[in-house]
Amino acid sequence: VQLQASGGGLVQAGGSLRLSCTASGRSFSSYTIGWFRQAPGKEREFVGVISGLGRSTKKVAESVMGRFTISRDNAKNTASLQMNSLKPEDTAVYYCAADRNLITGLMAIPNEYDYWGQGTQVTVSS
Repeated sequence: VQLQASGGGLVQAGGSLRLSCTASGRSFSSYTIGWFRQAPGKEREFVGVISGLGRSTKKVAESVMGRFTISRDNAKNTASLQMNSLKPEDTAVYYCAADRNLITGLMAIPNEYDYWGQGTQVTVSS
């Protein structure tokens, strides 16, 4: 599967952005989709995850809980990350990733994902 993340940009603190992750290839619905972010000089950080069909995992990191939500539309081969009440510390390159065989306990670990999109820059000004 090939992934393309889009929707990033420059926004003021308190604003919103919606990121999309569009997949090409077959069986998108069976893939777990993870969202990660990486700020300059920092390690890649888990943001959220939504599992594929037959599983019911959907969660976000505590740092974004109550502000970010994850969804997917399997008919459109797309996953989304809605980001509200953005803060300057949310500034990072955001990536989506996919894998078919992750167990729940590994979904927050970047190295467990086989497929990655190219990233989209999110900049939040204060």
